Amino acid sequence: MNPLKQYLDLYEANAELVNAGGAPVLNALRDSAAEALRNTVLPCKGSENYEHTDLPALLAPDYGVNLGRKQLGINAADSFSCRVPNMSTALFFLSGDSFAATPNSRNQLPDGVTVCSLRHAALTEPELVASHYGRLASIDNPLTALNTMLVQDGLFVHVRAGVRVEKPLQLVSILQGTIPMMAVRRILLVLEDGAQACLLCCDHTQSADMRCMNLQTVEICCGQGARFDMYELEESTRLTTRLSQVYLDMAAGANVLLDGITLYNGTTRNEVHAVFNGEEAELQLLGMGIEDADRRLDNYTLIRHEKGHCQSRELFKYVVDGESTGAFTGRIYVAPDAQKTEAYQSNRNLVASPEARMFSKPQLEIYADDVKCSHGTAIGQLDPAQIFYMRTRGLDEATAKTLLRQAFMADVIEPVRLPQLRDRLRHLVDMRLAGNAADAASCASCASISCEENGEI
Repeated sequence: MNPLKQYLDLYEANAELVNAGGAPVLNALRDSAAEALRNTVLPCKGSENYEHTDLPALLAPDYGVNLGRKQLGINAADSFSCRVPNMSTALFFLSGDSFAATPNSRNQLPDGVTVCSLRHAALTEPELVASHYGRLASIDNPLTALNTMLVQDGLFVHVRAGVRVEKPLQLVSILQGTIPMMAVRRILLVLEDGAQACLLCCDHTQSADMRCMNLQTVEICCGQGARFDMYELEESTRLTTRLSQVYLDMAAGANVLLDGITLYNGTTRNEVHAVFNGEEAELQLLGMGIEDADRRLDNYTLIRHEKGHCQSRELFKYVVDGESTGAFTGRIYVAPDAQKTEAYQSNRNLVASPEARMFSKPQLEIYADDVKCSHGTAIGQLDPAQIFYMRTRGLDEATAKTLLRQAFMADVIEPVRLPQLRDRLRHLVDMRLAGNAADAASCASCASISCEENGEI
């Protein structure tokens, strides 16, 4: 049976409830998304761009969806380590898909910045949300269509023209449930001309013995000269499935850095679809995966250079151990009129056990003749000579291998433009490679939260 049928049936039987938990702007696209799904055959393992991810198998389990908007109390100190020493952030939460904020979160933001529930924004500023919602995220993608059909809430960030948000925004997203649960989240980020902001996203699962799914779609609209950084850190469980699609639109002169780090997970499929729609724009796209046991990580990226004089730099690195599987598919498209494009793509990987598997497919599709573009991949093991050298200096073999893996991952962390966050990420990655779990006590200052209708804790 087509696994989409259970979700189509769920929507058709509960359309009134789904719409009541959303907003007219969100509801307006549901039927077209449902129609797209009715005519969709999910790509299975081996399909183009899904060579190592089986969507029918991932969506086949019977997940619960919180269509009734029931409150889920969570203890933010129980399962994650998001606190960044020496760096103050404006802290916000998603429990499932429900938004919440600490009492002083918004007080730390300058005038001209809105951070709130997506549903709240769609009700109070419908024209603003409607002008961006669904514009980038294509329902031709079955995961995006499923998200669009069922989504009721998420995060909305709006930074008005010329406003600079000095304090980083931090979004802590938490999954939990006493039954298998799916969180359908939507994140809409709008930076007008000349705006600047940084967002740190931390994904965690509290129900370690329960299957959970994060079905997430992110739309990022960057105006002319806007500057935006987004760092995503996943620390979930082996029973968690993450299906994330990020859509990015860059106007002339925009400068964007996207960095995704997967420390702990179950099965993860991340997609990034980026479009250059103005000249002199720049994008750094970085990713890292540390996989062991039977964990699976699949990253798919598509960067479209539609305008000339732009630059993209893409680097993804994996360490796969145990019986884990890593996959990377990256495509750079350069349109005929996108002259003077510079685009560089690299995927480098360490395979640390005979049972681990790594698959890589970098691609260039170039229709302009005055460009500088390159792509490449490397899959290998640690150099025995380097291990031997370090052992002659008194290190045991395990320590030598850990240090080499830490050094291997360094250039995915070094481009982070916040020094305190860079140090914290380096610490978390070093702990992970050394085989240590994150220290939940570092978040002990986070209180128990309950997501209310008004989004306040």
